[in-house]
Amino acid sequence: MFRRAEEHSLLSALLDDCCAEGNSALVLVEGAVGCGKSEFLETAAEEAERRGALVLRAAGTPAERGHPLAVLGQLTADAPAGALPPPSAPETAERVGSMRAFAAAVRELSTSVPVVICVDDLHHVDELSSRYLLHLARGTRRSRVLLVLAGSAHDRGADPLLRTELLRLPHFVPLRLTRLGPEAVRAMLPDATDSEAAAEAESGAAAGAVAEADRLYEATGGNPLLLRALLQDPQARPGEAYAQAVLACLHRCGPATDELAAAIAVLDDLATPAHLARLSGATEPAADRALEALAAAGLLAPTGRRGLRHPAARAAVLDRLDPAGRAALHREAALLARASGAPDTAVAGQLLAARHTGEEWALPVLRSAADQHLAQGRPDRAEALLRLAHGACADDALRAEVGIRLAAVAGSTDPAAAEHHLAAPLAAAGAGLLGPAALGPLARTLAAQGRIDESVEVLERLAAADVRPGSGRGEDPLDGLSAFPRWAVSARAGAPADAPAAPPARLPRTAVHPAALWALPVEPEESTAARSAELFLRGATLAEGTVEPVAQALRTLLHLDGAGRALPWCEEFAHRAALREAAGWQAVFGGLLAEARLRLGDLAGAAETAAEVLSAAPAPGGGVLLGAVAATRVRALLAMGRLEEAGAVLARPVPAGAARSVHGLAHLRARGHHALATSRFHAALGDFLDIGRHMKRWGLDRPRVLPWRTDAAEALLRLGEAHQAERFLADQLTTRDAADPWVRGTTLRLRASLREPKERQAMLSRAVDELQRSGDRYELARAMADFGQVLREVGEPARAAMVERRAWHLAGECGAKALCERILPGHTGEGAAAVDTADAPDAGLVASLSESERRVALLAVHGDTNREIARKLYITVSTVEQHLTRVYRKLNIPGRQGLPVDLHPGVPEPA
Repeated sequence: MFRRAEEHSLLSALLDDCCAEGNSALVLVEGAVGCGKSEFLETAAEEAERRGALVLRAAGTPAERGHPLAVLGQLTADAPAGALPPPSAPETAERVGSMRAFAAAVRELSTSVPVVICVDDLHHVDELSSRYLLHLARGTRRSRVLLVLAGSAHDRGADPLLRTELLRLPHFVPLRLTRLGPEAVRAMLPDATDSEAAAEAESGAAAGAVAEADRLYEATGGNPLLLRALLQDPQARPGEAYAQAVLACLHRCGPATDELAAAIAVLDDLATPAHLARLSGATEPAADRALEALAAAGLLAPTGRRGLRHPAARAAVLDRLDPAGRAALHREAALLARASGAPDTAVAGQLLAARHTGEEWALPVLRSAADQHLAQGRPDRAEALLRLAHGACADDALRAEVGIRLAAVAGSTDPAAAEHHLAAPLAAAGAGLLGPAALGPLARTLAAQGRIDESVEVLERLAAADVRPGSGRGEDPLDGLSAFPRWAVSARAGAPADAPAAPPARLPRTAVHPAALWALPVEPEESTAARSAELFLRGATLAEGTVEPVAQALRTLLHLDGAGRALPWCEEFAHRAALREAAGWQAVFGGLLAEARLRLGDLAGAAETAAEVLSAAPAPGGGVLLGAVAATRVRALLAMGRLEEAGAVLARPVPAGAARSVHGLAHLRARGHHALATSRFHAALGDFLDIGRHMKRWGLDRPRVLPWRTDAAEALLRLGEAHQAERFLADQLTTRDAADPWVRGTTLRLRASLREPKERQAMLSRAVDELQRSGDRYELARAMADFGQVLREVGEPARAAMVERRAWHLAGECGAKALCERILPGHTGEGAAAVDTADAPDAGLVASLSESERRVALLAVHGDTNREIARKLYITVSTVEQHLTRVYRKLNIPGRQGLPVDLHPGVPEPA
């Protein structure tokens, strides 16, 4: 009888008064289901036996409620043989005499030993037995007899006047067992003794214990039976034991409670007494009484809410219903909700549960509710409603409209499904079945998915419909995709002025080209674009209407201001998407995060991030967006030398026509790199040239984003086509991105391979400088490896060794084992330790270098001569020598060969 100290004290006093003083008492224990009445009765019996009393036990049951004297028979059978007369059911005239005889026998028994009679479930006791108990209570007032009765506070049983008659007796003692309060729940937690609770308070763990107690109380309402069951479930989370306890409580609350509980579970927030009576078939007074019993047991939600207390309780009730009956209840609940003016979300929830769309108002209600759920940040619920609505559409045009909306919503949870949902609307558009009201959203959704060509085709159909401004449909069909400033608004997006023009698409006069939504800003906005993007991200939230503009801002920051600046923002929004469990948004932002890590040379991080995104996707086998994420993983694995793994990822199915989308170009590039790595140079060149054709046609030709010319040049060099390779590289250095350090560095590295050693040395030195500024450690390692090789060719083995050590170290940091092996064969061990770092300077000594000394030392590690260092830093050769002398002294090394290969700049490199 846990945490019932006051009740236990009263019981002990009554037992002592009966057993020691010879006084009688009548105790009526009442309480809601599960509040411990039976346990209290058992405690009374045990305490009485401990005091030497004779205990007679009986309990009423629903099955024996109609059998006269069933409970009295239990008491007689529990007494010593022959001590009590056998029960019989005489005629009414003789019944009083029989009752007197039974009471006299009990009094006679109490002369030799105190008698404690315990009767449980008084509300189930048959009427004749209850008359005998009442007569016994009256006839044993001066005997050593303690009568303890326990029953429901809300079910008066077969004899509703019994309690009133008992109440009139002078030795009547009422006892009400209530549910446990939060403090009592806290005390029931395992190992929560008083001393331990004090220790927790001292250690700061008390707050966690209080929170756990609050959670348990919220799930059980302090009902001891539910609480014990919950503590039996794994980690005290509602499970099988909790569900069975809920069902047991409902069953014991009364004969009408099962049907009422089903109605409550179905209606949930709509569970008003009137609705419950209608759905369960009970009268409103009966429903009110049952609700009172359920509330007293803690099974109902607290004040201010309707329905059952916990979702697991609701699920337990619903799960035991047969599917057809459950669907019928939900269908009836939908009609009740609609008739009573309930919100569309409540009505739609019932329609969804019933899978019912037969009402003429069902489709608009489902669509309206889906929009409301989206506004509340519940895209999964909105998607489920739209799926139901989609199946209910009577004609192709309406089905296409719902399918377009479904695709937009599904983008947050399942990108592959979102793309699939547009197949039917596209077919309907091609057949001329869609009007302007559907074509605009279709074009917008296609553009958001990066499906440029298909979006253009839909916009051309919209233009053919001659939609004029001012007609009510003349707004930009792509409007609303981006709250972030749109950088390019021409039909040719961001194409340079001297690029060959593609045949112009005939678009609506108010529309921008869909590719503009994927374009980087152009002059004059480019200089301020990165700053604007970051300001936008600082105030951006994650919702259905903000995903595209946030992604656009991240791409702008990544490609214009560097991956290092974009990385924390990509991490932030990928984390937000993960918290929302929005797999589609995780694919968007996780894919950008993987790309940022790859652009910094973090090959393992890029591969792992992409793998996490792919594993989180509901349908990892398809979709152009997921294909782009997989492409990032492929490129990272190839750089790490893991060709077989890269090939396995590349074998993922790709949707037909993927190359017509922005994301499909990433797949083409990854496939081209894999072909390069496996000596299929013609195939690689074909993929890279396809990328270039698409990017030029869309006006998205930006080497910062996708340097297809350097890729093509590398394939041409492998094919021995040096002249053609030089043409592509020279062309890249004339684009608007030629000044970007990453673009310039990677281009110079390849172009150097076409020069004689001396010119190659100078060009590679510039490439190393540029790539150091770009932050891409992998490309820097590749450039330094080539630089070391040319230094050996020109007869500078000492400088070559230092540069190769640094290149090897960088490649090891990136996880590029194949590159490590090429730089220094035989030294491809795990980690990024340098080959000869046994005598490397202590990190504390390196930290003592000034910023100027660190810059000079870093350039020395890169293989620059003193004169080259002086020219790059705009200082004199003498100043360089002085700096190096101080560096050698501080690090306690003899000269350049002892400089640490893992040296990093303390401040950004000068431009």
